[in-house]
Amino acid sequence: MNQKVLKTLEYYKIIEKLTDYAASEPGKKLCRELEPSADFDEIVQAQTETADAVNRVRMKGNLSFAGVHDVRDSLKRLEIGSSLSIHELLSISSLLTCANRAKAYGRHAENTELPDDSLDGMFRALEPLTPINSEITRCIISEEEVADDASPGLRQVRRQMKVIADRVHTQLNSILNSSRSMLQDAVITMRDGRYCLPVKAEYRSQFNGMIHDQSSTGSTLFMEPMAIIKLNNEMRELEIKEQKEIEIILASLSLDLTPYIEQITTNYELLAKLDFIFAKAALAKHYNCSRPKFNKRGYINIKDGRHPLLDPKKVVPINVYLGKDFDLLIVTGPNTGGKTVTLKTIGLLTLMAECGLHVPAGDG
Repeated sequence: MNQKVLKTLEYYKIIEKLTDYAASEPGKKLCRELEPSADFDEIVQAQTETADAVNRVRMKGNLSFAGVHDVRDSLKRLEIGSSLSIHELLSISSLLTCANRAKAYGRHAENTELPDDSLDGMFRALEPLTPINSEITRCIISEEEVADDASPGLRQVRRQMKVIADRVHTQLNSILNSSRSMLQDAVITMRDGRYCLPVKAEYRSQFNGMIHDQSSTGSTLFMEPMAIIKLNNEMRELEIKEQKEIEIILASLSLDLTPYIEQITTNYELLAKLDFIFAKAALAKHYNCSRPKFNKRGYINIKDGRHPLLDPKKVVPINVYLGKDFDLLIVTGPNTGGKTVTLKTIGLLTLMAECGLHVPAGDG
């Protein structure tokens, strides 16, 4: 395709607007890569998909594709037996949640007699893997947190950590109250994962503890009281156990996903394409477009065509036909831009149509 022609006809501005309507990065990528086709059957198929998406939006409302992430690198890691991180598992969970939402949207209501359309096959092919997705969401609360009940081992470790933490705070509060005059502030702080108290530098020798840090002025020493060193050590050991339990949980969830790599890949590809198709439908709705009819005889018949990048309140629709009764058309008139706009409208609408996009013109 001649890039200069595409630029002159402002094709890329239409692609930018189309891309804005896609919700996911994979869908946006397909929008950015869209080029006009010269294959008649391919064009008709793309137009049919756009028309069916427009019809579904009219009947059911919009479908959100937010949450579709590119998980292909994670799936490659699963193939070689690696465990996925919390972020990777949540990305796959988000993809499966979107697949479930899309599959539900794609079903026809029992009381309707709507015929199958070109999108039905894609919706039916989605595999939400609900049991596995539910397990991921049960175990992982957020990017930073795994649920206590993700495993009996993790639940037990965290119970022990709570007991130790309560004992540490009880001891620290007792020391804080009895040594108030030695402290810069009546607060408990953390230094290198250890509970400390802010001790005035002049009481360094009188306060029984280990120094972990000091203030920028040197007037405050952050000291770990000797009375809680053993408890802090126990807490550190429990934190290591906690991390090991979390790694076991992530490995187990990764293992559960491994048999379904192909289905997840298919979900990703289908959702990206559906996002792309529904972006075309959104563009059609925005510009009040119609589905163009096609022929193989070189006919052009544009009815009330409007240049999509001009102000809709000011743009003057054009009616142009060519190729049936005559194949040469001379456009004349004063130099006020009308001829150029007419030619660019014909060219841009043709390119849009060949991309499977509906065009801003009258029906037929």
